[in-house]
Amino acid sequence: MSSTTSVDAIIGEPEVLEDEVTAADLALADGVETDAAWLRLKQAATALQSLQVKDGSVPEAGDRPEASALVDAIVESIETLAPRFPHERAYLAASVTDFRRWQAEGFGVPDFLDSLLEFQPQRHRVDGIRHLVVFPMYTQNGSTDRHVEALVVETIWPEFIAALEAGDYGNKLFVSLRLVDFTPGYDTNSAVLFPETVAMREIPPFTWGAIFQDREAARYRKVVRAASEITKLELPADATALLDDQGLAERTFVMWDIIHDRTHMRGDLPFDPFMIKQRMPFFLYSLEELRCDLTAFRESVKIERQLRKRADADEYLTEVEQQLLEHGKLVQYAVIFDRIFRFAITGSRVRNYDGLGGQLLFAWLHQKHVLNWTDTALDFDWAGVPDAVVELGDAIDELYWKSIDRPKTAHWLAAYELVRSVVTPNPASVWAEGLPREVLAGAPKGYTDLVMDDEFPLSMFYEALDKKMKSVIESTVGITAATPDA
Repeated sequence: MSSTTSVDAIIGEPEVLEDEVTAADLALADGVETDAAWLRLKQAATALQSLQVKDGSVPEAGDRPEASALVDAIVESIETLAPRFPHERAYLAASVTDFRRWQAEGFGVPDFLDSLLEFQPQRHRVDGIRHLVVFPMYTQNGSTDRHVEALVVETIWPEFIAALEAGDYGNKLFVSLRLVDFTPGYDTNSAVLFPETVAMREIPPFTWGAIFQDREAARYRKVVRAASEITKLELPADATALLDDQGLAERTFVMWDIIHDRTHMRGDLPFDPFMIKQRMPFFLYSLEELRCDLTAFRESVKIERQLRKRADADEYLTEVEQQLLEHGKLVQYAVIFDRIFRFAITGSRVRNYDGLGGQLLFAWLHQKHVLNWTDTALDFDWAGVPDAVVELGDAIDELYWKSIDRPKTAHWLAAYELVRSVVTPNPASVWAEGLPREVLAGAPKGYTDLVMDDEFPLSMFYEALDKKMKSVIESTVGITAATPDA
């Protein structure tokens, strides 16, 4: 599904902002994380969390006077901080209104739809611009409770990403962020800010989704450095540069994520792109996430090769094109190493779809003889890696294309065969043995019920690596660019 357009088409003009942001506006929020009003807001929100239950309400009548005083502190802090965020004027005013209504109505289940509709960070994709964010919400891969969380975040939007997005890789919904300061819901593994996590009375059309590339980059640098030492992997110089430079790693993850994110909505998709409200075997989610990552890999290979060819022919490359050339190569390293070193052994073994995606990529590369584990050392045939990775992406794309003509459960079975052709199933698997005829003839629920929690267990390589890497991975909880040793 690779694009046939030339790199010339990639370079475009960054979109015109709905609201103009000046350098003076950007400077207003500098250092806001030490502002007394922010510290008071953060403290009040954290204290309020202890009074809230899972749905965000404050059910105990005896707790409501304290909750009211804390909301007073939050509102007063927002009003004090608002002049430092002029581009958020409408949102912060609506936030105050939502807090006051929640307070006046007795702290039932919170409803912050009105302020959510005013929060539109995708309209201000300017490098360095900051946002104040306060919502009752759960945090993906963090807290499952819809408690009031407060954040100060900063946009990462370098010139080459603006040009990329304005060309072949348009994604008006994508926002890339850096964590500056936050309440406990983000002192976790959560690396996203999604509108659907907010407590609200109804679900509107969503117009943005944000990823904290600083957390992804810091986590990547720490995990990959440790894994490389453990596996005796000698990294190429440019791959080593990713481990030494947080800013370089952040920009690389922005390029990866903007292509990944838009891929969920594109291609020959035999299902809802985001699989919303669908109960499917977890390996289907593995393939979808991996498909999007491998598309980012494939497109980065295309960009790098086209620009490298021009550079080798002594053609002039603009500064933006030079950045695309550099980051196009780095995205390839990031996809491979994050997938095989972190994804594969992070989280539990209960339907771990990202874990399976990492296992699948590792095994595919090993079986293609471009990844080798010999004499207890890992090495890559880097000349052969790009085409091998693209081949796996093509196999998933072909599965999707064929499945448009198949019943849903037949697609599930075909997807399983693709995965099991690379990764060995659990010896006790009913799926691997062959589903009983009565299940095959029955409802899809019967299929999903027979998928084991750990349908594709870790290989011996990963069992050994997991033991040595467990403490490193656990140490990345809550990590940011500012974390020592990140």
